[in-house]
Amino acid sequence: MSKRYEMVIGLEVHVELDTKTKIFCACSTKFGGAPNTHTCPVCMGMPGALPVLNKQVVEHALAVGLATNCRIDQYCKFDRKNYFYPDNPQNYQISQLYQPICRDGYVEIETEEGKKQIGIHEIHMEEDAGKLIHDQWEERSFVDYNRSGVPLIEIVSEPDMRSAEEAVAYLEKLRMIIQYLGASDCKLQEGSMRADVNLSVREAGTEELGTRTEMKNLNSFKAITRAIQGERERQIDILESGGKVVQETRRWDDVKGTSRAMRSKEDAQDYRYFPDPDLVPVEISDAWIERVRAAQPEMREEKLVRYQTEFGLPEYDAKILTSSKHLADLFEAATAICERPKEVSNWLMVEGMRLLKEQEKDADELSFSPENLAKLIRLVEGDVINRTVAKGLFEEIFTSDIDPEQAVEEKGLRMVNDEDALVRAIKEIIASNPQSVQDFKNGKEKAAGFLVGQTMRAMKGKADPGMVNRLVQTLLREA
Repeated sequence: MSKRYEMVIGLEVHVELDTKTKIFCACSTKFGGAPNTHTCPVCMGMPGALPVLNKQVVEHALAVGLATNCRIDQYCKFDRKNYFYPDNPQNYQISQLYQPICRDGYVEIETEEGKKQIGIHEIHMEEDAGKLIHDQWEERSFVDYNRSGVPLIEIVSEPDMRSAEEAVAYLEKLRMIIQYLGASDCKLQEGSMRADVNLSVREAGTEELGTRTEMKNLNSFKAITRAIQGERERQIDILESGGKVVQETRRWDDVKGTSRAMRSKEDAQDYRYFPDPDLVPVEISDAWIERVRAAQPEMREEKLVRYQTEFGLPEYDAKILTSSKHLADLFEAATAICERPKEVSNWLMVEGMRLLKEQEKDADELSFSPENLAKLIRLVEGDVINRTVAKGLFEEIFTSDIDPEQAVEEKGLRMVNDEDALVRAIKEIIASNPQSVQDFKNGKEKAAGFLVGQTMRAMKGKADPGMVNRLVQTLLREA
């Protein structure tokens, strides 16, 4: 009989901070620039170039530490992590090993198994490396140093997770906290949030940890889930066949659904850390911490309560709307314009979520303006268009952020409220469908619904459904 195994998972999460300039120089951090255009002697590692710490990096790190219940180390230092790699122009990375800025925190997650605290071992500041671009056709590699020196925080969890669901819930909670703080956009597809998964398996009920492997730089929650499940199965297969798991770094291939070894970590590399001689220690006063704490924005838990009390939303709606900072901002901005919080919520919750699911997008990818959503709601509330037309316009707003007022005029979508015109149209449809008239007289109410549908089609969906239904009922009784 096979043994029962459990996973032990810890995550190292790298987050690119939202600053205009890099951590130790004045170069731009903007994503997507032409290769090697956001560089200078400092981030290129030129001899004699001296780093100067960006204060905003420290404040973002402090904000994240406070929001994740960490203890702030008020005297922290930078260290040099020495290694050679083509995307590392200095042959060392400036990081924090001995005295990181934050320690001993936690976040609370919720899965189907219930609530659970995931410990945070530390948060430290460091600089990002450059990026290697491999040309497989010509078998050459190119280096782009634009990312070199972009400020990072690395959030190192305790090995407290036991499933892929818990790992993803932890990452989603971190992303939400950091986005609410405005410390990073946390776009996994752009690399501004990256996760390394440390995973081992052991027999259920035992305390001793198994041999762990590390999977690097996974850039989507789906990939992380599949990588965790795949590595779990791989390690269990090795143990079941009498083998031993090797401590190593592995790369997950999400297309093939398999991982491969990158390098062995049996003898961990000696990075020869030592204090950076060009950077003075950072001393953080009580007053500085309190200023950062006082500047913290309204977080998700507070919004959740306010949306129910101030806007009268059900708890379910409030939970969905506040699950994404971007979605919450869109809701609040549209509500401030049209003053119809429940209508704004309904459009986002029903049509918005439907389209996101169909297009396999995340709520953070919503790109339409709150002004156009508010205009759409006003058009419906003012009986300028009916909801059928509004749904079609919402899809266009969702996709192309069109101005619905302009579209209504250009496409002639105003609702037909001319009773005489509707009566003439209904009489023609009744005359063309004698069987439906007879069915209605025989007590079949569905016949009236058929005639309403035919009328709406004849009016190209622009009639008032309520008026059409009333007139159909009246004219059928007179027929």
